[in-house]
Amino acid sequence: MIVLVGVVAMGTLLVLFCCSLYRMAIHRSRKAFLSADPNMPKVEDSRIREVKEWFHAQSFEKAEIVSDDGLKLRAHYLEPEQGGRDAVILAHGYSGKGEDMAVFARFYRERGFIVLMPDSRGHGRSDGHYIGFGWHDRKDYVRWIEYLVKRLGEQARIVLHGVSMGGGTVLMTGGEPLPPQVKCIISDCAYTSVKGILTYQLKQMFKLPSFPLLPITSLICKLRAGYFFGEASAIRQLRNCCKPILLIHGGKDTFVPTKMADELYEAIRGEKEKLIIPEAQHGTSVLVDPASYAESVLRFIQASFGKQTQNA
Repeated sequence: MIVLVGVVAMGTLLVLFCCSLYRMAIHRSRKAFLSADPNMPKVEDSRIREVKEWFHAQSFEKAEIVSDDGLKLRAHYLEPEQGGRDAVILAHGYSGKGEDMAVFARFYRERGFIVLMPDSRGHGRSDGHYIGFGWHDRKDYVRWIEYLVKRLGEQARIVLHGVSMGGGTVLMTGGEPLPPQVKCIISDCAYTSVKGILTYQLKQMFKLPSFPLLPITSLICKLRAGYFFGEASAIRQLRNCCKPILLIHGGKDTFVPTKMADELYEAIRGEKEKLIIPEAQHGTSVLVDPASYAESVLRFIQASFGKQTQNA
């Protein structure tokens, strides 16, 4: 009897701990633990301040759609001065918001692109009580693609560009049926799957084993957010992707390990390129080597479009 009581007590504590893990990682809340993580680079220099000032000086239009499950999703929409039908959808990272992609928004707008910067579900100004890690977001981004095609017409040419969780989001989106207006996908420092990155982070950040914590937390996630960690896989989605893909990763990324870029690259069945910035940490490739980043991105887009991009 004492043994049984002990087992029940241990099981209860384990479930409660996994509920705490869910609230920390998946539930919509401030992710204070990220600021204490040594694997997350602290980036704040004059370029970041300058691009923030640029962002707040722009006259953005507010865009809004409704997701398949009834959430109101919001985005910033910005047209270039000279007009055009080339567009980019920018996908931000974990616990972020659309405006975090301002450095990319400026880059694309200066080259004649329309820029759409969504706040993913559970982030920023969009509805939602949980983080989808790209899985539920993939269908949201299909809706954003439809929004642009309807607005810009059949001649639109669309690029998907995401960083970190946003990189995983655009890869997972790529596995969905997409219209011909989507010409290519650029994924920067993405993970292979939610299960894979959480297994890595449990060990890296907290020195904890994935079993039995991850299976239990995954079940809680299924009950509360509607998905298992194992099903949220960029690797699996890439099997169905027919769009050209450029993978970018930092050679010194210890938050999402660089080897995940190699695994993703091997999983891509169609046209693909890979750029590793040797000295870059997580999400900093565009700052560490902006020349190589810009050259690779523009060359890749031009090849995917089939002709020179406007003002490239």
